[in-house]
Amino acid sequence: MSIPVTPSRHPLGSVPAQRASGAGWALAAAVLGFFVITLDALVVNVALPSIRDDLGGGVTGLQWVMDGYTLMFAALLLSSGALSDRIGARQAYAAGFALFIAASAACGLAPGLGTLVAARLVQGAGAAVMLPASMALIREAYPDPAKRARAISIWAMGGAVASAAGPVLGGFLTLLSWRAIFFINLPVGVAALFLFARIARSPRRDAPFDRTGQVAAVLAMGGLTYGVIEAGADGFGTPRVAAALGLAAVALVVFLTSQARGAHPMVPLDLFRSRGVVIPLLGGFAFTVGFYGLVFLLSLYFQELRGLSSLGTGLAFLPMTIVTAFMNLVAARAAERFGARVPISAGLFLMAVGLLVLCVVPQSTPAWLMALLLVPVGAGGALAVPSLTAVLLDNVPADRAGTASGVLNTFRQMGGALAVAVYGALIAAQGGFLHGMRVSLLISTVLLLVIAAASLMLRPVPKN
Repeated sequence: MSIPVTPSRHPLGSVPAQRASGAGWALAAAVLGFFVITLDALVVNVALPSIRDDLGGGVTGLQWVMDGYTLMFAALLLSSGALSDRIGARQAYAAGFALFIAASAACGLAPGLGTLVAARLVQGAGAAVMLPASMALIREAYPDPAKRARAISIWAMGGAVASAAGPVLGGFLTLLSWRAIFFINLPVGVAALFLFARIARSPRRDAPFDRTGQVAAVLAMGGLTYGVIEAGADGFGTPRVAAALGLAAVALVVFLTSQARGAHPMVPLDLFRSRGVVIPLLGGFAFTVGFYGLVFLLSLYFQELRGLSSLGTGLAFLPMTIVTAFMNLVAARAAERFGARVPISAGLFLMAVGLLVLCVVPQSTPAWLMALLLVPVGAGGALAVPSLTAVLLDNVPADRAGTASGVLNTFRQMGGALAVAVYGALIAAQGGFLHGMRVSLLISTVLLLVIAAASLMLRPVPKN
């Protein structure tokens, strides 16, 4: 390749080329991070019986292994965007990634269940810092809107692949040891260090921080999750459960008051005046309740009641994984052709039908048929979620897009945390595992049907 000899305005090389190269590194780092934080929300499910066999604890302990991560993820996500602005996107992302990887190592080395749960809480905190910072990193690297849209699509695909592959990968890794599902993050951390070294430092901006709202959000979500999980073991009448639920109620009132009266609320309450905002938020919540709840329940069902190995359990999710990856491609075309309302309502309805079928099939149903019956649930979710996000962003001003995205992700993570809390309590109840699982799936079915019906009221946003 010849080098032009004409004088250049950029004597140290091509600035556009350097910028493009830097953008590529930033996108690679963002995708890598989104992949691992999504993966760690699901990969643990298949390993739960092995964790219990090694570290002890009943269903309540397993619930905390799952919910420690999603709870902190949800609770800190709302204010992490402000942190990213204050210290810079690249710096915040690197700090969050380092915390996440260190917590992953602590999870893998945990000598007891309490240590594992504590490390999962820290993991969730790191993930909460990473997610908004990764989006900000992409925005800085791709100032052109068209290129940024393509970059965000690639970023979103990383999360979709991780979500679909989590149970399958968890099954394979648990064959070695349940600790491998955490240690697999360590080489990812090494790769991240390589990428961060090639990304320029991000500028800092003054950003308000809602301390009252953040503390109240943590107490409200934490109190509710603790109360529901412990009620499954001890009942709602015990003093500590009542105290936790009471704390959650008081914290919720404080949170809503601070958001209504505060100068810089994390969640501006006027967002909820729009049907085009409320329905996507509830749709994201319902999807996560259905999907995360299903993976949690069936990971235990396949191993506890059907006698499958961790690998067999992971492979049982494989047909759903394959179809979900395909449906992510179909969803965009469906939205372009029919508008967002059709894929949302059809996708949520398909999820509901799939869950309802799983409610009624007998326990003697072959495992291979159960695996095929999971396909409608994954396909429906993959069809609905992209359009839910699109509708939400279409119904908020551009300067609130980041806030709205943060609220959506919080709704989704809280849906996952509550699904594990409530459904774990149901399968641990006196009715037995199978009865509790069927009741849980029925709850998800009803919730999805209600939101699918509500989504029919969505109207296209006029284009200016």
